[in-house]
Parts: sequence; structure tokens; C-alpha cells
Amino acid sequence: MRHQSIIRSGKGLAKNASRSLHSNPPPSNSTQVTTLPNNIRVATNSTPGHFSSVGLYVDAGSRYEIPETSGASHFIDRLAFKSTDKRSAEEMVTAMTSMGGQIMASSSRETIMYQSFSIFKSYSIEIEAQRDAAYYELRELQAKPEMDLPEVLHAVAYGNKGLGNSILCPEDRIDVIDSNILRRTMTDWYKPENMVIAGAGIPHEELVELVDKYFSSLKASPPSPSVSPSIPDNPALLRKSLSRAASYLFPNTPSDSLLDTSLSPSSSYTGGHKFIHDPKGEFDHLYIGFEGVGIHDEDIYTLATMQVLLGGGGSFSAGGPGKGMYSRLYVHILNHFSQVDHCASFNHIYTDSSLFGLFASFVPAASGIRGGNTPSQILPHLVHQLSLLMYTSVPEVELSRAKNQLSSSLMMAMENRSIQVEDLGRQVLVHNRAMPTTEMTDKIALVTAEDIQRVATRLFGPRSGNKPTVVCQGREDVNRWQETFAKYGVSSGS
Repeated sequence: MRHQSIIRSGKGLAKNASRSLHSNPPPSNSTQVTTLPNNIRVATNSTPGHFSSVGLYVDAGSRYEIPETSGASHFIDRLAFKSTDKRSAEEMVTAMTSMGGQIMASSSRETIMYQSFSIFKSYSIEIEAQRDAAYYELRELQAKPEMDLPEVLHAVAYGNKGLGNSILCPEDRIDVIDSNILRRTMTDWYKPENMVIAGAGIPHEELVELVDKYFSSLKASPPSPSVSPSIPDNPALLRKSLSRAASYLFPNTPSDSLLDTSLSPSSSYTGGHKFIHDPKGEFDHLYIGFEGVGIHDEDIYTLATMQVLLGGGGSFSAGGPGKGMYSRLYVHILNHFSQVDHCASFNHIYTDSSLFGLFASFVPAASGIRGGNTPSQILPHLVHQLSLLMYTSVPEVELSRAKNQLSSSLMMAMENRSIQVEDLGRQVLVHNRAMPTTEMTDKIALVTAEDIQRVATRLFGPRSGNKPTVVCQGREDVNRWQETFAKYGVSSGS
């Protein structure tokens, strides 16, 4: 149901009771959205329960960093819940501990999220303490290919800009970040029109009253002639979602940014190839990806279904169909090639783009272990799975299984209160409205075998003009990969 915005009195506010608020009427699922005069939005889902959850979601993150502020979002994330104007770091810890529950902050390429909120004030000693932590996190990331290579993939796919910026502070920037850079970044990003405060299990008027009390001092920015002051009301969850069931349709992203265009660069997909020589790793790793559709594109539901259809995972996985054991990458690769330790699909969704593809981790031939493979031997198997989506029709039983798995994952995720409030906050940040789960499952149900073929051809068909992104890490590089893509009728970008 499309929520129409109305003007009504700010009834129930402790102060300024006559102030006008923009509020969506409560729909059947008891979700309400109110916009305060400074344009900060408050959204609640009054699902009954003994616990409540509240989060603040900011349209900010590494995507919006420019060279002068590179790495700032990593430090802002780690410095959350430290000293404020009114509390020392020790007092913050005491205050949060006394409240109980989960209190956390996290950042992604397009969103910074707080489970609880504190006004940031950086003290030099706290920043210095985070420098060592940042170095440690970088070393940990680089030692784990499953965490590092998706970052490399983004950098190659988007030319090291915008969505190609790492979510971690670059090593050469760790000693450069200081309080002035962080204050400047937060001043640019933390504006009420770029914020949503969402709650579940809390009365709407109560949360509106609290937000009005503590956030009304934030002043909205004057409208910029170069940036639209409204957020598109178009449909679209994700990164932790398949792992948490939101992974398919809600992004790691907020909506079209209201930031100044110089701070909100539009990412340009470039594609490309990179080899990382690693002669000592247990496995070699190969990633292939293509640019997918943005979150406001109706084909996002078909693309999400394609990801579930391909599925995959580790060579050893307990469970049955609900664990994806009947997905194509299990059936056609993991069940046939014991040298492949891990093979799975991925789909990183953003506002105006997405990164869709497959990866495999496998025993390297150069290791001397019997049955090992080179990246050039593994690549055809991955490319073949993409080509099958274009040139063969998905059997109805297989398509139905993938759609049911996707829909059930979305519905089961909503049973978790913390995920429920996070998704609500992201939805309002993206669409300026809450999207009922049934709206998404209805769209998933409409996906047909013809849609799968059409979208696959749109993304990586030989006439699509799209260029692949290929990242290889291990003892040797993948050779003549363009020829392999062309052989299977998949776009090579040449």
C-alpha cells in the first residue's frame, strides 16, 4: 500500500505542541512514519513484545568519502559511544551497561547505523587508541581472503572511487585521520534530512516525542538547486540478509543521497581484472562479477531470485533444502569437484548499482596436492553457470524452490526484533516509507523463467556491452579469461 503524506498537529509532543509534523497514516501492519519540521524522520513498527529496539540510520559511509576524508567513516564507526560533551568514555560505558541489551554501531558503504546514539566529540587520546585498532583490523582482513577479496572486487569493479572505496580506512590514511577531519565529515554527513530514527515495540508518539526533544536542535540544510529535496518513493533489503535473510532485497545502502553532489559521487562501474600473488595460501580464489541493477529497478526481485537459484556454500554443510543444498552451485560444482572448497553466488545491492557474480575457493594445482586445479581450469565452470541462466529455461520446480526460499528467508528475518527495526530504518531511508514484507514476497512470486533469462541477458549477455570484473588470488593468475567468457556466450567486455 502506498502511504500518502498528510499534515497534522504534533499532538503528544512535550514541547512545541503546535508544530506541524508530516506523518504517514498507520497502515494495517501498524507501521507509522513522521517527519519532524527539521526533516528528520521517525518510523515505528508497533509489533507487540516485551522488548523494544531503536536505531539511528544515517545516509553516510565510505562511498561518500573524498580523498581528503578517506577513512573517516571507519574511525567514526569505531569512536561511537566514546566521549561526548557531557560524558567521559568511562561514564558512557557505565550508562550503556546499566541499560542492558545490545548497543552497537556499524558502518557500510552507504549507511552508518547506531543501535543507540551519542553526540560525537573526539578526544585525541581516543583517536590515537583507534589507530592501533585500525592497523590490527586491516591485518586481520588481509589474512582472510573471504573478507578481503570482496573489498578488492569492489575496488576493481568501481575504479577505486565511490562504491570502490573500502569500508576500512586505507593504511596510508590511518595516521592522517584527526579530529578536524572527523568533525568536518560529520558536519557534512550528519544532517537531519539524512537521518531516520526507527523503533520496534515502542509507541510511535513516544518515540516522536523523544526525537523531538533530543534532535530538534539539528537544523535542516537549505535546499540545493542541484539536488532534489525529495526522496524517490520507489520500491526495493542487504548484506547481512541472506546470512540474515535481508540479504537479497534491502541494500547496504540508503536512498539517493541528499548530500551535496560533491560529497555524494555517483559511482561509475568500470570492471577489470586483478591478480594477487599469494604462494602460501591454503586455497586459490577466483571471483567473477558483473554490474547488476540498482535498488529502484523492478528487476531487483528477479536478480535476487537468481542469486538464490545459484546459491552455493562450503563443501561441507549440514542441513537440507533450506540450507541451499539443492542450489545449482551445490548440484553442479560442489557435489562433483572435491577440490572446490567453497563456491557461492553474491549480490551486493546499492542505490544505483549492484555487483552480482560467483566465486570459488579451491585446492591449487601448484600446491602439489593431488587433484588441485589452476584458476584457468575453474573459470569455465563458473562462466558456464552464468550462461545456463541465459540459454536454458529454469524448470518450474527449481524456480519455485528458489522463490519460496527467498520469500521464507525474508519472512523469518522479520521475527528478529533487531533485524526488524534495522530493516524499517533502511526502508524509510531508501524509500521514505515502510515496505510490507508481503509487498516484496508478492513481487518475488511474479518472477518467471522468462524473467530469469531476460535479466541474465541484460546483465551479462554478449550484446549487453557489460564488462566483467575478475579477481584472482593464489599461486597463478587466470589466463585468457576473455576467451572463456566469449566461448560460453557471456559478455567479455571486449
